[in-house]
Amino acid sequence: MTEEIDFILESTEESMNGTIAHLEKEFLNIRAGKASPAMLGGVFVDYYGSATPLSQVSKISVPDARTITLQPFEKNMLQAIEKAILIANIGFNPMNNGDMVIISVPPLTEERRRDLAKQAKSEAEDAKIGIRNSRKDANTDIKKLEKEGTSEDICKSAEEEVQNLTNAYIKKIDELLAAKEAEIMKV
Repeated sequence: MTEEIDFILESTEESMNGTIAHLEKEFLNIRAGKASPAMLGGVFVDYYGSATPLSQVSKISVPDARTITLQPFEKNMLQAIEKAILIANIGFNPMNNGDMVIISVPPLTEERRRDLAKQAKSEAEDAKIGIRNSRKDANTDIKKLEKEGTSEDICKSAEEEVQNLTNAYIKKIDELLAAKEAEIMKV
């Protein structure tokens, strides 16, 4: 019977790790004033009829904290890349110098910083909901085992273990959120 409980605990921890990984990925998409290639992660270019990620049609580099440059692998893609960045509506105005696309990342206003902090809080809250759902699923599975004849003491200790996991992962989410908010609000 303890093998089943170990399996439930392992799968719960795996699910919670997945939630944390998803949150970290979402936090990368929230820009914090500094230029980063990840800012263009959601931009797709029409490349011979198929939507292709920007990173697959150009070399993306960040020469300084306020500039992103894109060197297309094919010169005829310059206009398509510019158009894709404008269509993506991420607040950037690309410029084309004939060789590459240059994007100046504007400094964030105080209002925009607050909006980004709210967005980060919302993502963290979604992650907490995911953690709690994992806890609920685990506790439901443990209750099923208890009905099938597993000792009440073993089930109670397993539920406590699940709660400890939940507390640890919620604390980790709060730490990630605090770090992201500090990064966003730093001028």
